[in-house]
Amino acid sequence: MRVTRLSLCNMRRFEAVELAPGPGLNLLVGANGVGKTTVLEALHLMAYGRSFRGRVRDGLIREHTPALEVFVEWEEAATGIPLQRRAGLRHAGQEWTGRLDGRDVAHLGQLCAALAVVTFEPGSHALVAGGAENRRRYLDWGLFHVEPEFLPLWRRYARALKQRNALLKAGSTGRQLDAWDRELADAGEMLTAHRERYLADLAPQAATAASRLSAGLQLQGLEFHPGWRRQELSLADALLLGRDRDRMAGHTGVGPHRADWSVGLAGLPGREALSRGQTKLTALALLLAQAADYAGRRGHWPIIALDDLPSELDRDHQRRTLDFLLGQPDLQLFVTATEIPAALQEQGAGYRLFHVEHGRIAS
Repeated sequence: MRVTRLSLCNMRRFEAVELAPGPGLNLLVGANGVGKTTVLEALHLMAYGRSFRGRVRDGLIREHTPALEVFVEWEEAATGIPLQRRAGLRHAGQEWTGRLDGRDVAHLGQLCAALAVVTFEPGSHALVAGGAENRRRYLDWGLFHVEPEFLPLWRRYARALKQRNALLKAGSTGRQLDAWDRELADAGEMLTAHRERYLADLAPQAATAASRLSAGLQLQGLEFHPGWRRQELSLADALLLGRDRDRMAGHTGVGPHRADWSVGLAGLPGREALSRGQTKLTALALLLAQAADYAGRRGHWPIIALDDLPSELDRDHQRRTLDFLLGQPDLQLFVTATEIPAALQEQGAGYRLFHVEHGRIAS
């Protein structure tokens, strides 16, 4: 997967700008606050339907303009035959329109399924140190891209959960709750099985990535927490036992929507014992493991975006990260920095350089 053209219109500082990235490493340099990160946000927006710095309506649209527009052209060759693809998104904060390969899309998920981007940015440490929602989203993004049957199952569970919660708030009892309990349990058990298998598949890849990034970071496994006492109870039984408590609370207290997972590290009892630097490296290792898993299943790497690399990692870990990524075949990488990273200069690898100034990008 390789982006060949990226256009931004009315996005943060940019009125209209376009760049043609190279096939390997693309380095965007410039002073703080000139818009380097915005380029990565545009890619992330097309791949996730949101920015990694917040909602579209929270400052992503250029001031005094009605909507932003992003257009991406890329190549992918999972079957060995290059395929040219293109996607466009116009987003006004609440309403949006999109096109994929010349056709209108009805759901934002259609765009997100087409272009895969893995992003490491200053907030990525939340994957390890933040709440469980971050870790569920990580699992679900990977499954969304590698298992076609996962998204319908996820939507089925979400719909059942919404219906059950509405009945609980209304104080309903009896047959209606019984019916939605069965639906929620059936979808929830299958959803959980997908997540558990996927996390188990990621564990050895995460350990490999961690060892490549840091000699002192030894991942010993990823432990899955399903969201109820699964070893003791089926989800159907857990829902029935918790029904009175759920009715009082007005929402469902057990199930995959409460799932989580944790990282095992040699010599450390848990994520609370990690330094900030170790937390960042662990998060990066997990993201690169997910990218490697995607590559193994889909036949090509996703786009990798590293925001403000020199600020997030010291020189040795920058070098290790670049060695790992640039050693992968046909991987396209985007890196932002205030100046050319010393680790990159030492490595001597080729790259395409973009200077970012206020409202302009020069190749």
